[in-house]
Amino acid sequence: MGQHAGPGPRGLPASHPYYRTVNELLAAHGFDDWVQEVCQPFYHQVLGRPSLAPGIYFRGLLIGYFEGIDSERGIAWRVADSLSLRQFLGIPLDKLTPDHSTLSRTRRLAGPANGGAHVPLTITTRGTQLNAV
Repeated sequence: MGQHAGPGPRGLPASHPYYRTVNELLAAHGFDDWVQEVCQPFYHQVLGRPSLAPGIYFRGLLIGYFEGIDSERGIAWRVADSLSLRQFLGIPLDKLTPDHSTLSRTRRLAGPANGGAHVPLTITTRGTQLNAV
């Protein structure tokens, strides 16, 4: 039987070891600051609704890649259904996970058509260099 590791940060259950390791690698390489800077031109500071943080969006894409989910609707459902993926994304239990329409709007905003295509490629390349992906 599996071993329960106890509660994790922010009152969430202990995360999945794989996703915890991925988050540690992303943190060690300053991923969130880097992706925030890369995506800054696509986000307006005042207009519109509060946006999905680029780090959460691209972690969602990683979930899709790692778990073979090829649709935004599928990623949204999987994240909403998993406590460990919630923790991977940094979303506490009292907050909603991004729905598929939020993921779609973010893709249109910071996705391949607007120059964001190199972010997943950079993540994969760096992960491969570290033998992590």
